[in-house]
Amino acid sequence: MTLQSEVIQKDQAYSVPVAARPDFVLARGEGVTVYDTEGKAYTDWVAGIAVNALGYGDEELTAVVNQQMNTGLIHVSGLYHTQALAELAELLCTHSFANKVYFCNSGAEANEGALKFARKLAYVNEKPNKTKVVSFTEAFHGRTMGALAITPKEKYQTPFKPMVPGAVVGEFNDIDSAREVIDEDTVAVIVEPLQGEGGINIATAEFLQALRQLCDEKGATLIFDEIQCGLGRTGDLWGHSFSGITPDIMTLAKPLAGGLPVGAILTSEAVGSAMEPGDHGSTFSGGAVVMRAAEMVVNRVLSDGFLEHVKEVGDYLLERLSEINSPHIKDVRGRGLMAGIELDVAPADIVQKGYEHGLLLVNSGANVIRFVPPLIIEKKHVDELAEKLTVILEEVDDQD
Repeated sequence: MTLQSEVIQKDQAYSVPVAARPDFVLARGEGVTVYDTEGKAYTDWVAGIAVNALGYGDEELTAVVNQQMNTGLIHVSGLYHTQALAELAELLCTHSFANKVYFCNSGAEANEGALKFARKLAYVNEKPNKTKVVSFTEAFHGRTMGALAITPKEKYQTPFKPMVPGAVVGEFNDIDSAREVIDEDTVAVIVEPLQGEGGINIATAEFLQALRQLCDEKGATLIFDEIQCGLGRTGDLWGHSFSGITPDIMTLAKPLAGGLPVGAILTSEAVGSAMEPGDHGSTFSGGAVVMRAAEMVVNRVLSDGFLEHVKEVGDYLLERLSEINSPHIKDVRGRGLMAGIELDVAPADIVQKGYEHGLLLVNSGANVIRFVPPLIIEKKHVDELAEKLTVILEEVDDQD
């Protein structure tokens, strides 16, 4: 029995079957390439679902993690001060709208916390009946129960109903719809400036500006979910930068610690100061190793030329995808290194053929292939992608 078949057999025997994994086993990574146990190479256009911003084997990230590990101070819980946590908090607040930050362990956990923070602010302001949370069509905010309630997709929600009450859904990018659903009972409005799971749908500046105005008028907390689109992914530091407005809360996670699990809730002074000791917490939040990794990643994204590289290669990616001559491509859209092609064939077929051609691909929504590679990807990799996708789409034609 090969190592590959042994691993797959054990996984299928002992893991809860919530993921349909392909029939190979990843063993190592270098740069933007991962290798399976059989030695086959795959150029990675998934990056652990927009997580591995610096790719694989980054020497500085490895050194920073090892350095903190060598102190012996891996975990102390949120009960105690650490230099690592304080310095990352300062860094994030310095380079964003925020005055305060709370660290957690994942994107869903960050969104759960954001909902609690918004309700606590309403409670402090003596408006405990403000409980409605508005999200929008095609949104994805997580799979825990609160986050799931504001992720309006039947496939995700139905087996786990009843949902947490109070969720209301408006039409994404529709200002009139937003006006209809945001009212005096609304405690929070949550939106992704660029929807990832929902199909690479870009919020307009006008829509985000209208949400800011409506939240101000109705006394609601505006939450930007930048778990996937934040921290350099779009070519700007923050996914909402183009809109000219700021939220009351911004949630981060995926790329923040370069592959280690982390989440963050960035808040205004008003939101952050409404929270008191005991209002929220997590045993594993703010671990020193993860904080040092995140600090290093943020500084890399802020370094000279990094965001310019993301913009340049992102523009080239959209250009090359648009040049692919296939009747199956209905639209190409995105910002920076967060792009998608809308198809008239099942994305699963393209993903499977991608494996055969040495590409890791992932779908987005019902009919979109999403490209969220490491932010260090280069134009030569884009050329390889375009060439292989052209062949893959022709193979789909041959099957038909």
